[in-house]
Amino acid sequence: MLQFSYLSLAIGLMLYSVTSHGAVQAYSANPENSTWFNEKTTRLSCELAHAIPYYGQVIFTTQASKAKPLNFTVDMLIQPEGYSMAAIKSVPPPWKPGYRSTELASLKLLQQFDAEAENKTAWLMLSELEKGNMPTLYYQDWRNEQDKVKVALSAVNFRDNYLKFLQCRDQMLAYNFEDIAFTVLSYQKNSSELTKQSKKRLNKIGEYLKNDPNIESVLIAAYTDSYGGRYLNDELSKKRALSIKNYMTEMGVEDQRVEVEGFGEKRHISPNSTVLGRQLNRRVVIQIAKQ
Repeated sequence: MLQFSYLSLAIGLMLYSVTSHGAVQAYSANPENSTWFNEKTTRLSCELAHAIPYYGQVIFTTQASKAKPLNFTVDMLIQPEGYSMAAIKSVPPPWKPGYRSTELASLKLLQQFDAEAENKTAWLMLSELEKGNMPTLYYQDWRNEQDKVKVALSAVNFRDNYLKFLQCRDQMLAYNFEDIAFTVLSYQKNSSELTKQSKKRLNKIGEYLKNDPNIESVLIAAYTDSYGGRYLNDELSKKRALSIKNYMTEMGVEDQRVEVEGFGEKRHISPNSTVLGRQLNRRVVIQIAKQ
């Protein structure tokens, strides 16, 4: 009788545990449908994405800049209806028996937003995928308080696309739009020849323009020092501005989007009584706007 009571109690506790803890909703690609693909493989942006059936996709992104930081985004088919935290673990695949899961980081889930993680966490996840492991997100389901959600990234078909992503990142420009949106170029005395440093700067702008089809407008304003006569300086400033415009259009900017102005001796920013002051006044200001 006593033995029957213990057995009944054990079964009751097991049933209570199942009903009170709810279910785990698991999302992942199986080896047959695991896909990784490269998008936006340009010198300004690189993306590596992974589709997760019935859930959405995850995207690793990097943008042109000196640091080329990495960003990880969880693009869900249904965005969160509340605020929560997700744990990120590295889970060994089924063909690695005996290996344990390890904690990687945590991820904020914001209401009506895709979840995002920045540089360090994103690189950790890529590192685990390269080892063949499965970075996995665990969080409370906002639609059902009794359920947990488990979202796993599959390492199947990862490595080749990861290599393409790294090669794309390596070829990206080491500067971005903010670095070239406003530029002041200097000229040599009585010449339409840029200084050596300004030539380098203009080449950087040109390289950026070749890779960004979303340039809305370019305003080029040219100025001179006060030597040489007012009329000649007006003409010289126009010539300088047009020379820069021609360069911009050769780099792919539509002609009608580039506006030029030659101000000659007007609007000096430094006294003309010194060599340095005159050099500062011999300038072209470039302002670029993006769509």
